[in-house]
Amino acid sequence: MSTPGATAPLELEFDPKGMPFRRLGSSGLRVPLFSLGGWLTLGGTVTGDPVKEIIRTAFENGINMFDTAEEYSRGKSELEMGRVIKELGLRRTDLVITTKLFWGVKRETNPNDTGLSRKHIVEGTQASLARLQLDYVDVIFAHRPDHTGLLVLLCRFVDLRSVADARSSLRLVPMEEIVRAFNFVIEKGWAFYWATSEWSAREIEEAHHVADRLNLMGPIAEQCLHNMFHRERPEKEYAPLYRKYELGTTVFSALAGGLLTGKYNDGIPPDTRLATHTAFFKSTIESLQTPTGQEKIRKVRELTKVAEELGTTVAALALAWVARNPNTSTVILGASSPQQVLANLAALEVLPKLTPGILDRIEQILDNAPEPPSNFGRPPLDGFGRL
Repeated sequence: MSTPGATAPLELEFDPKGMPFRRLGSSGLRVPLFSLGGWLTLGGTVTGDPVKEIIRTAFENGINMFDTAEEYSRGKSELEMGRVIKELGLRRTDLVITTKLFWGVKRETNPNDTGLSRKHIVEGTQASLARLQLDYVDVIFAHRPDHTGLLVLLCRFVDLRSVADARSSLRLVPMEEIVRAFNFVIEKGWAFYWATSEWSAREIEEAHHVADRLNLMGPIAEQCLHNMFHRERPEKEYAPLYRKYELGTTVFSALAGGLLTGKYNDGIPPDTRLATHTAFFKSTIESLQTPTGQEKIRKVRELTKVAEELGTTVAALALAWVARNPNTSTVILGASSPQQVLANLAALEVLPKLTPGILDRIEQILDNAPEPPSNFGRPPLDGFGRL
Protein backbone atom coordinates (compact mmCIF):
# COMPACT_ATOMS: atom_id res chain seq x y z
CA MET A 1 0.00 0.00 0.00
CA SER A 2 1.51 3.30 -1.08
CA THR A 3 1.78 6.34 1.14
CA PRO A 4 -0.56 9.20 0.10
CA GLY A 5 1.32 11.87 -1.79
CA ALA A 6 4.48 9.72 -2.15
CA THR A 7 6.05 9.34 -5.56
CA ALA A 8 8.08 6.39 -6.76
CA PRO A 9 11.71 7.13 -7.66
CA LEU A 10 12.36 7.77 -11.31
CA GLU A 11 13.73 4.61 -12.89
CA LEU A 12 16.67 5.49 -15.12
CA GLU A 13 17.09 3.37 -18.23
CA PHE A 14 20.65 2.22 -18.88
CA ASP A 15 22.16 3.29 -22.19
CA PRO A 16 25.76 2.14 -22.84
CA LYS A 17 26.45 5.36 -24.80
CA GLY A 18 29.19 3.67 -26.81
CA MET A 19 30.96 2.29 -23.73
CA PRO A 20 32.97 -0.84 -24.63
CA PHE A 21 32.26 -3.90 -22.49
CA ARG A 22 34.62 -6.77 -21.71
CA ARG A 23 34.25 -10.09 -19.94
CA LEU A 24 35.43 -9.98 -16.36
CA GLY A 25 38.23 -12.47 -16.49
CA SER A 26 37.10 -16.03 -17.18
CA SER A 27 33.47 -15.32 -16.27
CA GLY A 28 30.56 -14.52 -18.54
CA LEU A 29 29.96 -11.23 -16.70
CA ARG A 30 30.29 -8.19 -18.96
CA VAL A 31 31.71 -5.05 -17.37
CA PRO A 32 32.27 -1.56 -18.79
CA LEU A 33 35.82 -0.68 -19.76
CA PHE A 34 35.60 2.17 -17.24
CA SER A 35 33.86 1.82 -13.89
CA LEU A 36 33.47 4.06 -10.84
CA GLY A 37 35.04 3.45 -7.44
CA GLY A 38 34.26 4.82 -3.98
CA TRP A 39 37.69 4.97 -2.36
CA LEU A 40 38.41 8.32 -0.62
CA THR A 41 35.58 10.09 -2.47
CA LEU A 42 32.09 8.56 -2.32
CA GLY A 43 31.19 8.52 1.35
CA GLY A 44 34.55 10.03 2.29
CA THR A 45 35.33 13.50 0.98
CA VAL A 46 32.03 13.57 -0.93
CA THR A 47 28.69 12.89 0.73
CA GLY A 48 25.02 13.70 0.21
CA ASP A 49 23.58 15.02 -3.06
CA PRO A 50 26.98 15.40 -4.81
CA VAL A 51 27.37 11.60 -4.61
CA LYS A 52 24.04 11.22 -6.38
CA GLU A 53 25.12 13.54 -9.19
CA ILE A 54 28.43 11.73 -9.64
CA ILE A 55 26.76 8.32 -9.90
CA ARG A 56 23.98 9.68 -12.10
CA THR A 57 26.53 11.22 -14.50
CA ALA A 58 28.52 7.98 -14.62
CA PHE A 59 25.39 5.89 -15.26
CA GLU A 60 24.10 8.24 -17.96
CA ASN A 61 27.47 7.98 -19.74
CA GLY A 62 27.71 4.21 -19.94
CA ILE A 63 29.21 3.30 -16.56
CA ASN A 64 27.08 0.70 -14.83
CA MET A 65 29.74 -0.87 -12.61
CA PHE A 66 30.33 0.61 -9.16
CA ASP A 67 33.07 -0.63 -6.83
CA THR A 68 33.33 -0.13 -3.08
CA ALA A 69 34.57 -1.90 0.07
CA GLU A 70 33.72 -2.32 3.73
CA GLU A 71 36.96 -0.46 4.49
CA TYR A 72 36.14 2.66 2.47
CA SER A 73 35.34 5.38 5.00
CA ARG A 74 34.50 2.65 7.49
CA GLY A 75 31.38 1.51 5.66
CA LYS A 76 30.17 4.98 4.70
CA SER A 77 31.00 4.43 1.03
CA GLU A 78 28.69 1.40 0.95
CA LEU A 79 26.00 3.36 2.78
CA GLU A 80 26.19 6.26 0.32
CA MET A 81 26.26 4.01 -2.73
CA GLY A 82 23.28 2.01 -1.51
CA ARG A 83 21.30 5.15 -0.72
CA VAL A 84 21.95 6.69 -4.12
CA ILE A 85 21.10 3.52 -6.05
CA LYS A 86 17.76 3.45 -4.26
CA GLU A 87 17.04 7.18 -4.61
CA LEU A 88 17.91 7.23 -8.31
CA GLY A 89 15.71 4.20 -8.91
CA LEU A 90 18.49 2.34 -10.72
CA ARG A 91 17.29 -1.08 -11.81
CA ARG A 92 19.40 -3.72 -10.08
CA THR A 93 19.74 -5.87 -13.21
CA ASP A 94 21.27 -2.88 -15.02
CA LEU A 95 24.09 -2.65 -12.48
CA VAL A 96 27.30 -4.45 -11.64
CA ILE A 97 28.06 -3.85 -7.96
CA THR A 98 31.29 -5.04 -6.37
CA THR A 99 32.56 -4.76 -2.82
CA LYS A 100 35.56 -6.02 -0.89
CA LEU A 101 36.16 -7.73 2.46
CA PHE A 102 39.17 -7.78 4.76
CA TRP A 103 39.28 -4.80 7.12
CA GLY A 104 36.05 -4.78 9.10
CA VAL A 105 34.60 -1.55 10.44
CA LYS A 106 35.16 -2.66 14.08
CA ARG A 107 38.59 -4.20 13.66
CA GLU A 108 40.19 -2.33 16.59
CA THR A 109 37.82 -3.89 19.11
CA ASN A 110 36.90 -7.21 17.49
CA PRO A 111 39.71 -9.55 16.38
CA ASN A 112 37.26 -11.51 14.23
CA ASP A 113 36.11 -8.44 12.31
CA THR A 114 39.13 -8.57 10.05
CA GLY A 115 40.92 -10.95 7.73
CA LEU A 116 39.53 -13.81 5.67
CA SER A 117 38.22 -16.27 8.22
CA ARG A 118 34.97 -17.98 7.32
CA LYS A 119 33.35 -16.00 10.14
CA HIS A 120 34.39 -12.63 8.74
CA ILE A 121 33.70 -13.54 5.11
CA VAL A 122 30.14 -14.63 5.98
CA GLU A 123 29.34 -11.92 8.51
CA GLY A 124 31.20 -9.24 6.56
CA THR A 125 29.22 -10.04 3.42
CA GLN A 126 25.95 -9.77 5.32
CA ALA A 127 27.01 -6.44 6.85
CA SER A 128 28.05 -5.04 3.44
CA LEU A 129 24.75 -6.05 1.87
CA ALA A 130 22.87 -4.37 4.71
CA ARG A 131 24.78 -1.12 4.19
CA LEU A 132 24.25 -1.32 0.41
CA GLN A 133 20.55 -2.16 0.87
CA LEU A 134 21.00 -4.96 -1.67
CA ASP A 135 20.20 -8.65 -1.72
CA TYR A 136 23.42 -9.49 -3.54
CA VAL A 137 26.56 -8.08 -5.14
CA ASP A 138 27.88 -9.25 -8.47
CA VAL A 139 31.45 -9.79 -7.29
CA ILE A 140 32.91 -9.92 -3.80
CA PHE A 141 36.66 -9.41 -3.50
CA ALA A 142 39.14 -10.62 -0.92
CA HIS A 143 40.61 -7.17 -0.34
CA ARG A 144 44.02 -8.56 0.68
CA PRO A 145 45.57 -12.00 1.18
CA ASP A 146 45.34 -13.16 4.78
CA HIS A 147 48.98 -13.10 5.81
CA THR A 148 51.27 -11.32 8.24
CA GLY A 149 50.35 -7.82 7.10
CA LEU A 150 47.78 -7.58 9.91
CA LEU A 151 49.90 -9.08 12.64
CA VAL A 152 50.70 -5.67 14.13
CA LEU A 153 46.98 -5.15 14.64
CA LEU A 154 46.40 -8.71 15.90
CA CYS A 155 49.17 -8.42 18.47
CA ARG A 156 46.93 -6.26 20.62
CA PHE A 157 44.54 -9.17 21.04
CA VAL A 158 47.07 -11.84 22.00
CA ASP A 159 49.87 -12.11 24.54
CA LEU A 160 52.77 -11.61 22.16
CA ARG A 161 55.70 -9.26 22.60
CA SER A 162 56.52 -8.54 19.00
CA VAL A 163 55.56 -9.07 15.39
CA ALA A 164 58.38 -11.64 15.23
CA ASP A 165 56.69 -13.63 18.01
CA ALA A 166 53.40 -13.25 16.17
CA ARG A 167 54.80 -14.63 12.94
CA SER A 168 55.88 -17.81 14.69
CA SER A 169 52.78 -18.14 16.88
CA LEU A 170 49.85 -17.09 14.70
CA ARG A 171 48.72 -19.31 11.85
CA LEU A 172 47.37 -17.93 8.62
CA VAL A 173 43.81 -18.65 7.54
CA PRO A 174 44.06 -21.83 5.43
CA MET A 175 43.38 -21.28 1.74
CA GLU A 176 40.81 -24.06 1.81
CA GLU A 177 38.80 -22.14 4.41
CA ILE A 178 38.93 -18.99 2.27
CA VAL A 179 37.86 -20.76 -0.92
CA ARG A 180 35.07 -22.67 0.83
CA ALA A 181 33.78 -19.52 2.54
CA PHE A 182 33.57 -17.47 -0.65
CA ASN A 183 31.84 -20.36 -2.40
CA PHE A 184 29.37 -20.55 0.50
CA VAL A 185 28.60 -16.85 -0.06
CA ILE A 186 27.98 -17.62 -3.73
CA GLU A 187 25.80 -20.63 -2.94
CA LYS A 188 23.69 -18.47 -0.62
CA GLY A 189 23.06 -16.07 -3.52
CA TRP A 190 24.82 -13.14 -1.83
CA ALA A 191 27.32 -12.84 -4.71
CA PHE A 192 27.71 -14.31 -8.18
CA TYR A 193 31.53 -14.47 -8.24
CA TRP A 194 34.51 -13.93 -6.00
CA ALA A 195 37.85 -12.35 -6.80
CA THR A 196 41.07 -11.11 -5.22
CA SER A 197 42.76 -7.77 -4.65
CA GLU A 198 46.50 -7.22 -4.27
CA TRP A 199 47.21 -10.94 -4.09
CA SER A 200 50.49 -12.34 -5.37
CA ALA A 201 50.50 -14.67 -8.36
CA ARG A 202 51.48 -17.51 -6.03
CA GLU A 203 48.48 -16.88 -3.78
CA ILE A 204 46.07 -16.68 -6.71
CA GLU A 205 47.54 -19.90 -8.12
CA GLU A 206 47.08 -21.63 -4.75
CA ALA A 207 43.43 -20.51 -4.59
CA HIS A 208 42.83 -22.03 -8.02
CA HIS A 209 44.52 -25.29 -7.07
CA VAL A 210 42.37 -25.59 -3.94
CA ALA A 211 39.20 -24.69 -5.87
CA ASP A 212 39.99 -27.26 -8.56
CA ARG A 213 40.62 -29.97 -5.96
CA LEU A 214 37.31 -29.23 -4.22
CA ASN A 215 35.39 -28.72 -7.48
CA LEU A 216 34.58 -25.15 -6.41
CA MET A 217 34.80 -21.74 -8.09
CA GLY A 218 38.17 -20.03 -8.06
CA PRO A 219 38.76 -16.26 -8.24
CA ILE A 220 37.79 -14.77 -11.60
CA ALA A 221 39.67 -11.48 -11.39
CA GLU A 222 42.32 -9.51 -9.53
CA GLN A 223 41.90 -5.89 -8.48
CA CYS A 224 45.40 -4.52 -8.79
CA LEU A 225 47.45 -1.37 -8.99
CA HIS A 226 48.45 -0.72 -12.59
CA ASN A 227 49.68 2.48 -14.17
CA MET A 228 52.54 3.82 -16.26
CA PHE A 229 54.81 3.83 -13.20
CA HIS A 230 53.70 0.51 -11.68
CA ARG A 231 54.00 -2.35 -14.17
CA GLU A 232 56.03 -5.28 -12.80
CA ARG A 233 53.23 -7.20 -11.08
CA PRO A 234 50.34 -6.68 -13.55
CA GLU A 235 52.47 -7.05 -16.69
CA LYS A 236 55.03 -9.68 -15.63
CA GLU A 237 54.11 -11.51 -12.42
CA TYR A 238 50.51 -12.13 -13.51
CA ALA A 239 51.36 -13.02 -17.11
CA PRO A 240 51.14 -16.80 -16.56
CA LEU A 241 47.78 -16.36 -14.85
CA TYR A 242 46.32 -14.50 -17.83
CA ARG A 243 47.21 -17.43 -20.05
CA LYS A 244 46.30 -20.25 -17.68
CA TYR A 245 43.13 -18.95 -15.99
CA GLU A 246 42.00 -16.08 -18.26
CA LEU A 247 42.43 -13.84 -15.24
CA GLY A 248 41.14 -10.30 -15.75
CA THR A 249 42.10 -7.18 -13.82
CA THR A 250 39.98 -4.42 -12.35
CA VAL A 251 42.61 -1.70 -12.22
CA PHE A 252 42.82 0.96 -9.52
CA SER A 253 45.05 4.03 -9.32
CA ALA A 254 45.59 4.13 -13.08
CA LEU A 255 46.58 7.79 -12.61
CA ALA A 256 49.19 6.97 -9.94
CA GLY A 257 47.37 8.85 -7.22
CA GLY A 258 46.95 11.89 -9.46
CA LEU A 259 50.60 12.11 -10.49
CA LEU A 260 49.68 11.26 -14.09
CA THR A 261 47.25 14.17 -14.29
CA GLY A 262 50.17 16.62 -14.26
CA LYS A 263 48.73 18.58 -11.34
CA TYR A 264 51.80 17.90 -9.17
CA ASN A 265 54.34 19.00 -11.76
CA ASP A 266 54.97 22.27 -9.94
CA GLY A 267 54.29 21.31 -6.34
CA ILE A 268 51.18 20.26 -4.40
CA PRO A 269 48.15 22.53 -5.02
CA PRO A 270 46.06 23.15 -1.87
CA ASP A 271 42.84 21.57 -3.18
CA THR A 272 44.36 18.26 -4.29
CA ARG A 273 44.23 14.81 -2.68
CA LEU A 274 47.82 14.97 -1.45
CA ALA A 275 47.11 18.29 0.26
CA THR A 276 43.85 17.22 1.90
CA HIS A 277 45.07 13.74 2.97
CA THR A 278 48.62 14.58 4.02
CA ALA A 279 48.84 11.90 6.73
CA PHE A 280 47.60 9.10 4.46
CA PHE A 281 49.85 10.14 1.55
CA LYS A 282 52.88 11.14 3.63
CA SER A 283 55.20 8.64 1.93
CA THR A 284 53.94 9.69 -1.51
CA ILE A 285 54.52 13.36 -0.75
CA GLU A 286 58.04 12.65 0.50
CA SER A 287 58.84 10.50 -2.53
CA LEU A 288 58.05 13.37 -4.90
CA GLN A 289 61.01 15.27 -3.47
CA THR A 290 63.46 12.46 -4.19
CA PRO A 291 65.42 12.10 -7.46
CA THR A 292 63.13 9.21 -8.42
CA GLY A 293 60.05 11.34 -7.81
CA GLN A 294 61.48 14.23 -9.80
CA GLU A 295 62.27 11.84 -12.66
CA LYS A 296 58.63 10.72 -12.70
CA ILE A 297 57.50 14.33 -12.91
CA ARG A 298 59.89 14.88 -15.83
CA LYS A 299 58.30 11.92 -17.59
CA VAL A 300 54.82 13.30 -16.94
CA ARG A 301 55.86 16.54 -18.63
CA GLU A 302 57.08 14.57 -21.66
CA LEU A 303 53.87 12.53 -21.73
CA THR A 304 51.89 15.77 -21.60
CA LYS A 305 53.49 16.81 -24.89
CA VAL A 306 52.35 13.55 -26.49
CA ALA A 307 48.83 14.06 -25.11
CA GLU A 308 48.66 17.61 -26.47
CA GLU A 309 49.66 16.37 -29.92
CA LEU A 310 46.72 13.93 -29.71
CA GLY A 311 44.37 16.72 -28.65
CA THR A 312 43.79 15.34 -25.17
CA THR A 313 45.04 15.49 -21.58
CA VAL A 314 47.82 13.46 -20.02
CA ALA A 315 45.24 11.96 -17.63
CA ALA A 316 43.09 10.68 -20.50
CA LEU A 317 46.22 9.35 -22.20
CA ALA A 318 47.29 7.48 -19.06
CA LEU A 319 43.82 5.97 -18.58
CA ALA A 320 43.62 4.87 -22.21
CA TRP A 321 47.11 3.33 -21.97
CA VAL A 322 45.98 1.02 -19.15
CA ALA A 323 42.60 0.31 -20.79
CA ARG A 324 44.21 -0.84 -24.04
CA ASN A 325 45.87 -3.77 -22.25
CA PRO A 326 43.90 -6.89 -23.29
CA ASN A 327 44.06 -8.26 -19.73
CA THR A 328 42.37 -5.16 -18.28
CA SER A 329 38.70 -5.93 -17.77
CA THR A 330 37.85 -2.51 -16.35
CA VAL A 331 39.64 0.62 -15.14
CA ILE A 332 38.17 1.95 -11.90
CA LEU A 333 37.84 5.72 -11.97
CA GLY A 334 37.86 7.94 -8.93
CA ALA A 335 35.86 11.14 -9.10
CA SER A 336 34.91 13.92 -6.71
CA SER A 337 32.59 15.68 -9.19
CA PRO A 338 30.47 14.90 -12.27
CA GLN A 339 32.87 16.99 -14.36
CA GLN A 340 35.75 14.74 -13.34
CA VAL A 341 33.81 11.66 -14.50
CA LEU A 342 33.32 13.23 -17.93
CA ALA A 343 36.95 14.36 -18.13
CA ASN A 344 38.17 10.84 -17.39
CA LEU A 345 35.85 9.32 -19.98
CA ALA A 346 37.69 11.33 -22.62
CA ALA A 347 40.05 8.35 -22.52
CA LEU A 348 37.57 6.51 -24.76
CA GLU A 349 38.38 8.95 -27.54
CA VAL A 350 42.11 8.40 -27.05
CA LEU A 351 42.04 4.61 -27.42
CA PRO A 352 41.89 4.55 -31.25
CA LYS A 353 44.73 7.09 -31.36
CA LEU A 354 47.16 4.75 -29.58
CA THR A 355 48.90 3.59 -32.73
CA PRO A 356 52.06 1.47 -32.60
CA GLY A 357 54.07 4.62 -33.20
CA ILE A 358 52.48 6.47 -30.28
CA LEU A 359 52.89 3.45 -28.00
CA ASP A 360 56.57 3.26 -28.93
CA ARG A 361 57.02 6.93 -28.03
CA ILE A 362 55.34 6.33 -24.68
CA GLU A 363 57.62 3.36 -24.00
CA GLN A 364 60.67 5.43 -24.82
CA ILE A 365 59.57 8.07 -22.32
CA LEU A 366 58.67 5.61 -19.58
CA ASP A 367 61.69 3.33 -20.10
CA ASN A 368 60.36 0.92 -17.45
CA ALA A 369 58.89 -2.08 -19.29
CA PRO A 370 59.33 -5.22 -17.16
CA GLU A 371 62.13 -7.50 -18.27
CA PRO A 372 60.81 -10.81 -19.66
CA PRO A 373 61.75 -13.99 -17.79
CA SER A 374 65.05 -15.52 -18.82
CA ASN A 375 64.92 -18.37 -21.33
CA PHE A 376 68.41 -19.53 -20.30
CA GLY A 377 69.40 -19.58 -23.96
CA ARG A 378 66.48 -21.72 -25.12
CA PRO A 379 63.99 -20.71 -27.85
CA PRO A 380 60.88 -19.13 -26.25
CA LEU A 381 57.66 -21.10 -26.12
CA ASP A 382 54.72 -19.81 -28.16
CA GLY A 383 53.42 -16.73 -26.42
CA PHE A 384 56.00 -16.98 -23.61
CA GLY A 385 56.99 -13.64 -22.19
CA ARG A 386 54.17 -11.76 -23.92
CA LEU A 387 51.07 -10.25 -22.34
